[in-house]
Formats: sequence, C-alpha cells, structure tokens
Amino acid sequence: MTATTKKFTFAEYLLYNDGTDTQYELVDGELIPMSLGTGKHGGISKFLERSFDDESAKMGQNWTAQKFSVGVRSPRVGRWDTSRIPDVVVLPTQQWEALSNREAVIELNETPPILVVEVVSESTQTTDYRSKRSEYAVLEIPEYWIVDPIQEIVTICTLVEGFYDAVAFRGQERIISFTFPQLDLSAEQVLAGQK
Repeated sequence: MTATTKKFTFAEYLLYNDGTDTQYELVDGELIPMSLGTGKHGGISKFLERSFDDESAKMGQNWTAQKFSVGVRSPRVGRWDTSRIPDVVVLPTQQWEALSNREAVIELNETPPILVVEVVSESTQTTDYRSKRSEYAVLEIPEYWIVDPIQEIVTICTLVEGFYDAVAFRGQERIISFTFPQLDLSAEQVLAGQK
C-alpha cells in the first residue's frame, strides 16, 4: 500500500490550521513544517532584522525588516503552488502596511522584496543554497543572503541579468551589500548575531 500526501492549493494553504503553532511553507502543494531552529538561528535573524532597520533609517529609506512574518509566493515549475517564508525580509514600509489586513504573502504579481535572508540549518542546506536561490532569482529579488553558521560563511547573492552573482564572506571580512552599501558588519559578527 502506498501512502499519498495531500496536495494543497495556495488558497487551502492560507486557510490551513492543524491546531498547533507549527508554521509551514508550501512546496509543490505539500506542507513542509518549519522548525523553530536553534537559538543561534533566531539570534542571527533578530540581529539582521535590527541591523537592516537601523541601516534603512540611516539611509533615509522607508523600509522595514521583518523576521519570520512575510511569505513569498514562488513560481516553481509544476502545477502545485509554492510559498516560502524567509527568515528575514526587507520591503518598503508601505508594502508591509498593505499586508496588514490580509495574509502577509507577497504575490507573484506584486513587487518583490528588496532583500531576503535564509539562515541555514542542517535540514535546509540544500533548499537554501539551491531551490530558494533559483526561486528568488526568478522572482527578481535584488539581494539574497545565505547565512550559514554550519560552514561559517555568509554568501551575498546579487541579481544580475536574471541570475545571482554570489560572493562569500568569512571571518573578519566586511560584508558588501548593494542594498546597504554603508553596512559595517563582518561575516563573523553576522554569524555570531552580535557586534
């Protein structure tokens, strides 16, 4: 006997409630539970959320960083829907406010986020480096950070002509971000989640 997994449409996904606090991504119609991650994972995400908000204010940009609270529809090939929930999303404050009375998911026909971050964990390595990198490029998200505490590396992917050019940073190397050109953080500080 073969077990089958129920496939969900995006509308069904938005309404899904299993009575727990578990957060799910929708990948090719399947619910993928998101673990809480380690304290380090959460600390890195919180640190980047605050750093991006501070940097946006310094630049005079009306942007907001949001941790674990904005979904991004993905145009994966196939007949089933996909929606990702990045660890940190940077978007215009006006776009964030427009999500206040509906599910906080950026649709395919909407302006993509300015920057997204995924913090790698053991269970998400392949997805963060491969699937999400491809999906976020197709969505034309200008900058994608892959923060990898396992390999102790921060990879900044910058969209160039539909594909990401990636630069890896380690140790005391200063992160170079086109979105936040004055950001003064080393890879080590990002990976530690503190200055």
